[in-house]
Amino acid sequence: MDEISRHVYSEEEKNHIFNEEFLPLIHSMYNFGYRLTLDADDAKDLVQDTYLKAYRFINSFQKGTNAKAWLFRILKNSFINDYRKKSKEPGKVDYQEVEAYYNSDEVDRQITPDLRVESLKDMIGDEISNALNSLEVDFRTVIILCDLEGFTYEEMAKILDIPIGTVRSRLHRARQLLKEKLSSYARSMGYKNT
Repeated sequence: MDEISRHVYSEEEKNHIFNEEFLPLIHSMYNFGYRLTLDADDAKDLVQDTYLKAYRFINSFQKGTNAKAWLFRILKNSFINDYRKKSKEPGKVDYQEVEAYYNSDEVDRQITPDLRVESLKDMIGDEISNALNSLEVDFRTVIILCDLEGFTYEEMAKILDIPIGTVRSRLHRARQLLKEKLSSYARSMGYKNT
């Protein structure tokens, strides 16, 4: 296991690193968080948690290294930990909400679809986004890290805490799954099978 080197930064140095190296990456962090959670509010919570942890553990960040990879690893670990915690919790139901709904006039109406989903339905590339989002999180993550964020295999291995060989095989499999999911869409857009 790699030995984590610790640095003792002054408050001024911590603030400089946070403001100059971490904060400019907030949009990339949100995009990655959103791709993992598929929910805007959950993505914001995940990013906030990531930045809190980044500041708290800033002494384990080595200046001059890839801040984006370091933050992505924190975000990915937070996502996994949160996912595990939620999967062990029983489902929660607000019985007052259920009772209010069934006692209202809304009970006979069809439920209104999510307007964000409806407004995005006809956008170009929606098929690609849906195909990517339908992949299992391990496959979706490697596609996002490599093809959307441009990380190297070595950086991905560190972020995901897996061997480079596993990164390569997982990425190959993820691309194959995405290709299968998008083959009919590609044909409808005029692309021929290769």
